[in-house]
Amino acid sequence: MILIVASTKDIAGMNIAQQILDNYDFEKLSEMFHQNPMYSKKAQDSLAKLVFVNEEIVNTQFITELFNPQLLVFISKHRSVSGLPTLSVHTPGNLSEAELGGIPRRVSVSPASAMRNALLEMTNKKRELGLNYQVCYECTHHGPSLEVPAMFVELGSSMKQWKDKRAAKAVAHAAMAAVSNQSKYPAVLGIGGPHYNAKFTKIALRKPIAFGHIIPKYAVSLVDANMVRQCVKKTVEKVESVILDWKGIKGADKKGLMTILNDTGVSIEKV
Repeated sequence: MILIVASTKDIAGMNIAQQILDNYDFEKLSEMFHQNPMYSKKAQDSLAKLVFVNEEIVNTQFITELFNPQLLVFISKHRSVSGLPTLSVHTPGNLSEAELGGIPRRVSVSPASAMRNALLEMTNKKRELGLNYQVCYECTHHGPSLEVPAMFVELGSSMKQWKDKRAAKAVAHAAMAAVSNQSKYPAVLGIGGPHYNAKFTKIALRKPIAFGHIIPKYAVSLVDANMVRQCVKKTVEKVESVILDWKGIKGADKKGLMTILNDTGVSIEKV
């Protein structure tokens, strides 16, 4: 079973969910969840369910106690101080402390191929719908920290965008691409660069590879060998290599990082 989750507290998430219901043939179920209706449709060789929670989406650590999904797709808002119009995708989990939901130093399982399929669809819909939005990977961050494949597809970064139905439609199609598209790609771990990594996004759009976890510049000094191994292990596909945004890594962090990476046995590429 594949689970798509939105929060009733999230304007963007609810708009994305409505676009899913408007554009795909989901059936309303007789059962309820969190006193909200549930919907389902066939997807791949499984059943996709759309459910709504009454918690903030980052605080849904409980979700796998109630469901046993093979993939979790969270549809939600993205917030930033800049307010830059953004369509984004990332894996949840905490590389260090749990400042916004989840468990400290525990990341979710990253569905790298599903995320790339969503990224590609966001790019296609941006073009088709004439949206003036950036499309990008975000680094691994915030809760929940789950032991199943989990990803966020997000609409940001301020109220104006959260209410944008055309942009919500693009994110809805991206969520369904993650759910329905069975394309698989070699996975890579990305390290370095900013929270929104344009470099990694361009690589994934140009080459048939998929980023799973991404460790940004500001978190490199906070991760150790165990965390790097966790990011490699907790990716659905085998991580074939580590791609370093070399200029996007502090000089003081490079030596220690390379020592850690050389011990993992995974090939390293600097871009």
